[in-house]
Amino acid sequence: MTDKEYLEKAIDLSKESVEVGGFPVGALVVLGGKIVADGLSNGKQLHDATSHAETEALRKASKKLSSRDLNGAIVYSSMEPCLMCFSACYWAKVKKVVYAIGKESLPKIHYEGLHNLEEINKVNNRQIEIVHLKELEAKAFEVINEWRTKISKK
Repeated sequence: MTDKEYLEKAIDLSKESVEVGGFPVGALVVLGGKIVADGLSNGKQLHDATSHAETEALRKASKKLSSRDLNGAIVYSSMEPCLMCFSACYWAKVKKVVYAIGKESLPKIHYEGLHNLEEINKVNNRQIEIVHLKELEAKAFEVINEWRTKISKK
């Protein structure tokens, strides 16, 4: 599968996250061309500030592989990872992060702070390849708009 196909699956997971009452983000961990784990952003339901889609997928992958070392893995996320999730990718030794929507395209409600992953990545001891597949932004935005509609009705 291609980066685009994996990222489309992450966007499908973001729909699932919204359906169960979560934030509109979905993520996958892929290692050796195989999906190892997926994650939804359901921290509100779990009462866990760290339960973002990316961290959930990393936790599941580590558990499944009985290792915190996910060297060579790729994380696909429907939205640009926050600083916490990017840091988790770093500590798990993820080699690449691919996302659909960048934080510059979203209101501040979606992110804490003005961090720049590219700048942070430059000063890390090991760089993670960061890929923004802008051609999937519109598809990911559809999910965000569904979520906005859903929460505005509450």
